[in-house]
Amino acid sequence: MPFRRMGRPGLIGMAARTAVVAGTATAVSGGMQRRQQEKAQGQYEQQQYEAQQQQAQIDAAAQQAVAQQQAAMGVASPQAAAAPAGGVDIVAELQKLGALKEQGILSDDEFAAAKAKLLG
Repeated sequence: MPFRRMGRPGLIGMAARTAVVAGTATAVSGGMQRRQQEKAQGQYEQQQYEAQQQQAQIDAAAQQAVAQQQAAMGVASPQAAAAPAGGVDIVAELQKLGALKEQGILSDDEFAAAKAKLLG
């Protein structure tokens, strides 16, 4: 009949208990680290998205400013176009007309008439 001790566990029991506690602590720690990394990655992606949106707004504002500048130049261009002796840049004039049409200053019919006048 084997002799069984009561009370404190033996060396093997203590090692087993320590291994279980250490394994559980490692698993919990790893889970926490993974969760923190996922959270940090999510925050990074959110910041990148916001930066991208801000850049898109800046680009749109810059394009609008260029279009307004071209429109202002388009208003002054009939006087400037009359100054050169027949040296009208058709492509530049078409781009100005397109900008005016995009801004809603010219209707489709007005745009078509002005384009026909330039090309014809």
